[in-house]
Amino acid sequence: MRRLLIIPLLIIGCTRQPVTPAEGHAVAQSESKPERLHVQHLPNAIRIHPQVISGGLPEDDAAFRELADLGVKTVISVDGARPDVAMAKKHGLRYVHLPHGYDGIPEGRANELAKAVLELDGPIYIHCHHGKHRSPAAASVACVRAGLIPQTSAIPFLEFAGTSPDYRGLYQSADRAHPEDQALLRSLRVEFPETVNVPPLAQAMVNLEHTHDHLKQIAAAGWKSPADHPDLSSVHEALLLQEHFTELLRTEEVQQQSADFQQSLRDSEAAAKSLLAALKAWQEDAESGDPPPRLSELMSTIGTQCKTCHKQHRDQPLFGSN
Repeated sequence: MRRLLIIPLLIIGCTRQPVTPAEGHAVAQSESKPERLHVQHLPNAIRIHPQVISGGLPEDDAAFRELADLGVKTVISVDGARPDVAMAKKHGLRYVHLPHGYDGIPEGRANELAKAVLELDGPIYIHCHHGKHRSPAAASVACVRAGLIPQTSAIPFLEFAGTSPDYRGLYQSADRAHPEDQALLRSLRVEFPETVNVPPLAQAMVNLEHTHDHLKQIAAAGWKSPADHPDLSSVHEALLLQEHFTELLRTEEVQQQSADFQQSLRDSEAAAKSLLAALKAWQEDAESGDPPPRLSELMSTIGTQCKTCHKQHRDQPLFGSN
C-alpha cells in the first residue's frame, strides 16, 4: 500500500549564497536543558537552543505578535497546511514551508532543516499543528545535524515535548540524527519556499484534523461555541467532519488504498453522521438540558477510529523497523 502523508522534497535553485559562521549564526553547541516558554498563544512552545524554538501553529494576530516579541525572525512550518504568509509579513517575520509526515523525516528534508537553522535569520520558530510531534522531531533533527545540540539530546527533547512513542518514525529520525558536515550543508542548493503544494490526500487529512480539533473545543465547552472561538458551531463543524470523510472516499487516491483503509474511513463517516444527527436532535428539543452522553461517546468513537487508522496506515516508520 502506498504510504500516506509523504510530502515531496524541494531541493531546487538556490536563493541565498552560502555563508560563513561569522556572517550567519555562531555555530555553538548547546547542552542546556530545553526551556518551556511561558506564552499565551503558542501551543507547547519550547526552546531547544538559543536560536531555535519548537511549538504549535500560530493561529492569529496575537500569536504572531507573540513570536515577534520573542525576537523570532523566521517561522518554519513542517505541517501540511498552507502557512499564513500575510500575517507573518505583517509582523516582520519570514515564513518557510518544509512539511514532512508523521512517519519520519527523510534525509533530504533533514538536511534542508539543518541548513535552515544554520543560515536563516534567527531565532527560528519551527511548528506543526499541535507542537507535540512533528515540530519537536524536526527541531531536534535540525539542531543535531547542524551541530547545535549533541545527538544524545534528541530523544530526551521529544520526551520533554510530549511526543507520543506511537510515532515510531519520528523517534527513529531523532535517534538516527547525526552531525552533518557544515560545508556540505552550506553547499546544498536549496530554495526555502513560503508555501508548497501538498498532495490532495495529505491536504484533505489536514482539513479533517482541523475540523476534529474544532469539535473537541466545542465538546470541552459543553457542546456550545467556545468563549474564545464564538464563530464555531457544533452542527456546522459536525457537518464539515462528515463531508470530509465523504469526499475522501470519493477520491481516486483513496480508492487505490487498501480495503482496510477505506473501511476505516467509512466507519468514521458513519460515526460523524450519527454525531451530526444527535447534535441536531438535542438542539431541536425545546426542553433540552445538558448535552446527552451520546455526544461524548460518538466523539470518543471518532477519535479512537482516527488513532487506529493512523497507527496502521500513517505512522509506520519511514526507515523500517530496524
